[in-house]
Amino acid sequence: MCGIVGIISEKEVSPLLLDAIRRLEYRGYDSVGMVCIHQNKLSARKDAGKIAEVDAKLDFSSLKGAIGLAHSRWATHGGVTRANAHPHYDCKQNIALVHNGIVENYDELKKELQQRGHSFSSDTDTEVIAHLIEENEADDILDATRKALHRLEGSYAIGVISTKNADELIAARKESPLVIGIGDRENFIASDIPAILPFTKKVIFLENGEIARLTREKVEVFGLDGIPKKKTIVAIDWDAKQAEKQGYPHFMLKEIFEQPFSISETIGERMSEQDILLDKEIQGAVPNPMEIKRLIIVACGTSWHAGLIGEFMLEELAKIPTEVEYASEFRYRDPIIPDGTAVIAISQSGETADTIAALREAKKKGAKVIAVVNVEGSTIARESDSVLFTHAGPEIGVASTKAFTSQLTMLYLLTVYLAEHRGILPQDQIRNRIRDLRKIPHQVQEIVENQESIKELAELFFRHTNALYLGRGINYPIALEGALKLKEVSYLHAEGYPAAEMKHGPIALIDEKMPVVVIATKDTRTYTKVLSNIAEVKARGGIVIAIASAGDNEIKEKVDHVLYIPENSYILTPLLAAVPLQLFAYYVAVLDGKDPDKPVNLAKSVTVE
Repeated sequence: MCGIVGIISEKEVSPLLLDAIRRLEYRGYDSVGMVCIHQNKLSARKDAGKIAEVDAKLDFSSLKGAIGLAHSRWATHGGVTRANAHPHYDCKQNIALVHNGIVENYDELKKELQQRGHSFSSDTDTEVIAHLIEENEADDILDATRKALHRLEGSYAIGVISTKNADELIAARKESPLVIGIGDRENFIASDIPAILPFTKKVIFLENGEIARLTREKVEVFGLDGIPKKKTIVAIDWDAKQAEKQGYPHFMLKEIFEQPFSISETIGERMSEQDILLDKEIQGAVPNPMEIKRLIIVACGTSWHAGLIGEFMLEELAKIPTEVEYASEFRYRDPIIPDGTAVIAISQSGETADTIAALREAKKKGAKVIAVVNVEGSTIARESDSVLFTHAGPEIGVASTKAFTSQLTMLYLLTVYLAEHRGILPQDQIRNRIRDLRKIPHQVQEIVENQESIKELAELFFRHTNALYLGRGINYPIALEGALKLKEVSYLHAEGYPAAEMKHGPIALIDEKMPVVVIATKDTRTYTKVLSNIAEVKARGGIVIAIASAGDNEIKEKVDHVLYIPENSYILTPLLAAVPLQLFAYYVAVLDGKDPDKPVNLAKSVTVE
């Protein structure tokens, strides 16, 4: 989950490295470091702290050299200290290395290296890699690195430079993402695309077990057996400005406000007035929708909440039995996947380690996999049978917002497509479902334009320490997501619960100090039940904030505060209800002095297990 950048160029690279690593700060920000080769010596600076703080102290841009590496850390082995910040070195400080991943056998390797006279200066697992490379220093840096990697168990994405091969930058990956950027007499490596967007939009995606040598003139890719690999250069259509704040105080707020556009981009040309047009995209995994007997959705975090809503959609409209699994749990049991089962893997980054492992487990058992991802060229996209790209654009904020609503949009499109092609919904209902979705971008725009009333509500509650979120039916996952957003960015304790389950425990916590957020949109099946749950909270002195459908005057009399959302069909309510909860979490965090873009202990893309 750390950020890695490497550049080899004809000009000074430290200002470019600093700009690039700033764009990856969402991947880790407890420490930062940079190293360049100048006059055939390694010159490095590093320390614990956020990038801006450390740069103010160390002035990274003053480092000299036309080849270098930078790293922002999210600690896995060893505390948050200067010594544990990357880069790490060999004994003679000829080799510098940055790493994302976990070396599972590092303890064994470290003891072995110490017995052979190596001395260590950090508590990290990463440092053993530099010393293993040193053991083969008679070879060139590519072969020395390749031999060292054969000793590693676990995951890695690495960048390596050496004073003995000062015109080469080495990169390699296994189970951790790494992309190569192709420039004009300069080349780049990065753990995520936004880092290099200002410099190039031409990239090569490294596969597992591949190692690359970058010079100023060319990029060569090999297997760990040393055999050359032919790679395809991919053009990325993201705009570099999409990965900038563009006048907003935080990426999170920018991305909340981008949702009318990002949802429209997800829809794209996938709908006519009377059809969902997914035939080409879905063909690899679902050549015949009638043959699907069961769906399993695997995901983590916010994507798992999207999967829960997808389950409601798919069972209600397409009549396909669907279950939702935490990817991290699915992979460690022996799931039964009979014929006719398809798996949907949901991930913003397409690099979530547990979701990748769950995908591979499903494929091993014979299932076809549909990916719902945002990042083209990502591991999940490459390994799935069909890919439904959400096209939400770069999401930099650690707390997912626009990616979530784009995932819901994509799951809705898939649901209506399957319902149509399985003969479940008649044509007039298909047209109605399409019309309902077309309203959503404008309706989300209405909600974000009402941000001041949401901010005023946050001003009343940002000093509270606990909150309970309740919902029923398809709104229950939105209660989970609303609670998660509040926890992620404000560090307030919040729990999401099915409203009917409140009586089985959480009701014991309710008093005048406990705000209770209830998603209480109009739905003939559960609305009156939700009103009863609200009455139970009020009877115990609880403070109730309701997310309600526009025009619902009845609820005003029953709660303390109401945030209204436009009316749409029940099945699309989550797309609307999520937005005020995102804004509420954002403003609670900001009012309490928290940085919502850099929540404590969190990183954007969870690429380690």
